[in-house]
Amino acid sequence: MRLAAIDVGSNSVHLLIGDVSREGHLEVVERVKEMVRLGRQSFITGQLSEQAMELAVRVLAHFRRVAELRHVDRVRAVATSAVREASNRAKFIERIRRETGVEVEVISGREEARLIYRAAQQALGLEGGPHLLVDLGGGSLELVLVKDRQALWMKSAKLGAARMSERFLQGDPPSPAQYKRLETHFEQKIGEQMRAARRAGVLRAVGTSGTINTLIAMARASRGEELGALHGSTASAAEIARLRRKIVSLNAAARLALPGIDAKRTDQVAAAAMLGDFVLRHSGARHLVACQWALREGMLLEMAEADNSSTAETRRSTVNALAGRFADHNAHGRHVAKLALMLFDATATALKLPESSRELLEYAALLHDIGHSIDHDRHNRHSYYLVKNADLLGFEPFEIEMIALSLRAHRKQSALLDSPEWQALSAGKRRIARAMAAILRVADALDRSHRSIVKTITVTYSPGRAQIEIGSGREQPDLELWTCEKRIDLLAKLLDRRVTVQN
Repeated sequence: MRLAAIDVGSNSVHLLIGDVSREGHLEVVERVKEMVRLGRQSFITGQLSEQAMELAVRVLAHFRRVAELRHVDRVRAVATSAVREASNRAKFIERIRRETGVEVEVISGREEARLIYRAAQQALGLEGGPHLLVDLGGGSLELVLVKDRQALWMKSAKLGAARMSERFLQGDPPSPAQYKRLETHFEQKIGEQMRAARRAGVLRAVGTSGTINTLIAMARASRGEELGALHGSTASAAEIARLRRKIVSLNAAARLALPGIDAKRTDQVAAAAMLGDFVLRHSGARHLVACQWALREGMLLEMAEADNSSTAETRRSTVNALAGRFADHNAHGRHVAKLALMLFDATATALKLPESSRELLEYAALLHDIGHSIDHDRHNRHSYYLVKNADLLGFEPFEIEMIALSLRAHRKQSALLDSPEWQALSAGKRRIARAMAAILRVADALDRSHRSIVKTITVTYSPGRAQIEIGSGREQPDLELWTCEKRIDLLAKLLDRRVTVQN
């Protein structure tokens, strides 16, 4: 699924295009950034300037064209602090829609923080902690305290680097009095949150914006390191404090010569250094870590999640409809699906099966007997043809082929694992489909009587052997055990172990 996120920020307008898998893997196709400075003077005047709006519209028209050339499936565009607060925002949003066709959504500071957290969680894991996410934009600051991947609290404050620079740091270099007033302003706006983070025992701060991560790049440069990939790089609280002391003593021209600085952020880096140092000192975080995933990546992940949820519902409903058409209430199919998933969970690691194949196995189990409606003796072949010709919605063609082939192979005497249809699959998909067929054979055997006698399945491993232990109620599963012994061969072959089954 190819998606695009557009971020109309207070400093820059960004475009991120990426391919996102069902598992949440993001492969970036293109990143584009244009410095527009919508926030320039708007935090003082309360209005976006005509010049900035004109430039933003031209940039968005260009981004729309790039998305089309990249064959993007869906675009989401959001605007943050500068647009959020501007009195002429409605006029600006309507102009964008009229001249570019891009629908821009103005999001709240809390929504911005939530999307940033979503991205950082995916990029860094955020196990343990607590971790304090710090996203410093042009107009606002977003803070999220995270422990064991869960957000404890979120805060959005009007402390963006452009806003602070314009309001407090007018001198070049700013005077000590100006810096002191800004420090006092920090305390008023986020002092309480910093004390809460300290009480929670925060271990590290995680920078999720270009402005704050410029400080980490500068710290690395001061250590003599080559500036490669920034993601995961760290700077200690002491290094950030030294940078702050150095930066605030220099004028803009001198700051431009500092190693590692981003020239486009020279006018805002003093405010960023002060904010970074304040956060580290008052929260007690010992170091600052760079995370290069933030708002835009969070948007893509959430778009993919929503689309996948919709797709998953479509897939399940179309499978259930097909099963209901040919297998009535399908009680046997549903029970075989439960057993198949238990067996999958117990063997997936040994069989090296991806998590995505679990869903396909469940659908195969639900559909494995629909061919009985045509002919009993060759029902597996008829199940294959029914699935292949059913126009199942939401599936890739290869997924339908894998489901259909596993149905055809769930009876030993008709496996045909070397047929042209099997060979048409890639080696990796062929291996997965064979494993699905092997699991389905056993699960189907364990409900041979169609009476749901077998309730649980566990598998224990020892050198050269795998033992399947089944749990049943009062009724003995003699028929199931006898049938399973005849259907275990393919699973044993794929596991490369002797497989036994016992109650």
